[in-house]
Amino acid sequence: MSPRASKAIPEGALRLVVRRIIEAPPERLFRAWTEPEQLMKWWGPPPARCPQAEVDLRVGGKYRIANAFPDGSVIWISGEFESISPPRELIYSWRLEGSEGGTERVTVRFKGSGNRTEVVVIHERIVSTETRDRHEKGWNGCLDGLARYASARP
Repeated sequence: MSPRASKAIPEGALRLVVRRIIEAPPERLFRAWTEPEQLMKWWGPPPARCPQAEVDLRVGGKYRIANAFPDGSVIWISGEFESISPPRELIYSWRLEGSEGGTERVTVRFKGSGNRTEVVVIHERIVSTETRDRHEKGWNGCLDGLARYASARP
């Protein structure tokens, strides 16, 4: 059994699904999600912004994304890529650095149809309804930012 498969999913863990149709092809959105210089331009639910992002886009590669807030605080999200299928899907672990919580999992799917893409974010292994609600607000804010970024780029 692999180390990843042996990690127990907390009993009662919750799952969140957020969807958005964005006017852009999946290839463009996949690059925006995985290239640090693009990620920093749209990531972060308001009022957070992303001043730094690191992405080692390979299975087993790590990522770190900074969420900076107006009060000067910074929250780092980090994890490891579990599966990469450009431009259709990303699966990666998710953890707030310094938190006591366990490792969550995020799957992002890019379902293209012409110049439109349905972006589906599936966030799993969430330990509480409060955390799930914060994630839902955060993902909706991030997808708003991705849609604005995609519409502003040729």
